[in-house]
Amino acid sequence: MRIILLGPPGAGKGTLAARLVEHLSVPQLASGDILRSQIRQGSDLGRTVQQYLDSGALVPDEIIVKVMISRLCQPDCSAGYILDGFPRTLPQAQALDASLVELESQIDLVLYLDADAEVIISRLSGRRVCPVCNATYHVDNIPPAVPGKCDRDGAELISRPDDAPDVVRTRLENYRRLTQPLLDYYAGVGRFHRLDGNKDISEIYQQALQVLGGVVSPVDES
Repeated sequence: MRIILLGPPGAGKGTLAARLVEHLSVPQLASGDILRSQIRQGSDLGRTVQQYLDSGALVPDEIIVKVMISRLCQPDCSAGYILDGFPRTLPQAQALDASLVELESQIDLVLYLDADAEVIISRLSGRRVCPVCNATYHVDNIPPAVPGKCDRDGAELISRPDDAPDVVRTRLENYRRLTQPLLDYYAGVGRFHRLDGNKDISEIYQQALQVLGGVVSPVDES
């Protein structure tokens, strides 16, 4: 099963992807995690990515495509995968489709988590991340056992610079502006489904399972 999971930052893509990974036994390819790994490595690419993230701007297509296409070609993706946050623009989607044609593969399903701006800002402003293992918490919704400490390794949790409310608003504006053509593109191919990202993650997960089970018919949302 090859799934694209789309949605603005803070809509719940990562949490939903984790549940779908367990359900389907396929890897999650989260663009944000893969890019942050480049930052931790201190590569030239990582330093460039950091500049964009700190300002709230989107990372350019050519950088995203290069990293993600390389990752989905690795052996653990041969039986399927969940693309989390990629593609994010129409050129990225077209580059992905071209690569999949060469690989004699295709995307089976596109899930879009749609959520209100204020809901997203509330979620991200309370998010805390472990700089060691990348575990994610929320001060209200998913608090660690010991305040400010990672449950896995005891590291001090941090707030990402790109989770600040003003930066989040910029990210959302950029996302909405650049992503609408992408949504229209996937709606036109008949494998596009919109999920209510304002709901609790358990409800969102049930929506996704309904789609996977074929209960919900594809809807042209263009």
